[in-house]
Amino acid sequence: MRYLMLAAAALALLALSNTYAYYNITYVNTTVILNGNTSAHVVEQFTLFVSNSSYSQYESNRNAVNLSLSHWQQVLYTTQLQENLIGRGHSIYNFEFLPGPLVVQTQNGGIATLSLNYYINNVTNMSNIAPRKFEYVFNSSLFNFQSTANGQILPVDTRLNIVIPNGAQIVSVYPIPDSPHINARGSYANTTTFSWYSGELLSSFTFDYATTQSLQAEVLAYLQGIYSNYTPELYAILIIIIALAIAYLYRASKRQEQ
Repeated sequence: MRYLMLAAAALALLALSNTYAYYNITYVNTTVILNGNTSAHVVEQFTLFVSNSSYSQYESNRNAVNLSLSHWQQVLYTTQLQENLIGRGHSIYNFEFLPGPLVVQTQNGGIATLSLNYYINNVTNMSNIAPRKFEYVFNSSLFNFQSTANGQILPVDTRLNIVIPNGAQIVSVYPIPDSPHINARGSYANTTTFSWYSGELLSSFTFDYATTQSLQAEVLAYLQGIYSNYTPELYAILIIIIALAIAYLYRASKRQEQ
């Protein structure tokens, strides 16, 4: 009788576990798009497994109004759903969070994609190293991945991608990217996307690249700098020129009348 009772209790617990809402983030893809200045556009996609018994709850939360990222962390009971680049103060802006629909269904559950989309300042430190040439050093202190005794680490189920502007040249990078592989000449010529996805330790992460500004861009930047720094003076000069032109035309018309 005791064994029968234990078996019945085990079956009841199993049935209860099958009906209990279950979510699991199985993969994270973080892409940092460097904009040719010190800011970056960050796109993060979280692959979420949703059990069969959780379908209705997921769709209900997805259709709810004003559910924030912190609310979804509570719903999914996870701290893995977070911005993996964190800036100081108010350096994150234009933040968007989108829980996607269940698009893949299996025997045990379905798959959805949760997307974070935001911009962040001070991702790189820029310095002028030569005429029209600038070096950008990635600020790895912004990383917000898994912490260990040896520092932050990129979890095995996470991929980090860094995209640099076209024409930029890599100065130094560590650890060596998992993709792409370095070419026969020992460089990453004509490469703009670099990826890490093998549980890399990030405590010594280094990523520096350089860009060369065209002469046209330098002239435009110089003129824009003059405009932004001397806007009131330029307006005053413009008003004086217009006033002189009006006075000249007025005197010319008077002479013609005489």
